[in-house]
Amino acid sequence: MGRPVVHWELWSENPEKVSEFYEAVFDWKINHIPEMNYRAVDTGGEGGINGGIMTPQKGPWPGNLAFYIDVDDLDAHSEKIRAAGGKIVVDKMEVPGVGQLSLFEDPDGRVLGMWKRE
Repeated sequence: MGRPVVHWELWSENPEKVSEFYEAVFDWKINHIPEMNYRAVDTGGEGGINGGIMTPQKGPWPGNLAFYIDVDDLDAHSEKIRAAGGKIVVDKMEVPGVGQLSLFEDPDGRVLGMWKRE
């Protein structure tokens, strides 16, 4: 069975401005969660996926967009990534009450995320 894209994030140094842009242009509903420094995005579309807008922490968060792929085991998929020529750039992190994430780099240097729901 394939693994679907289940979430995306726009990484921005000015998330408030970016949020206002997407709300104005596409009518997205954006909920600011200050304690997480995160803006949850509901695109309102049927059959699509929702996402978030955030300011990345300094360190290994290259680029300004990430897609997250649904997995059932972050550790097992991390090993598969290494074996296939990729590398883990952000180790498994807990998102309290929601799940776990990890970021990886593919052989071309593209950074994507993996997501495991609770």
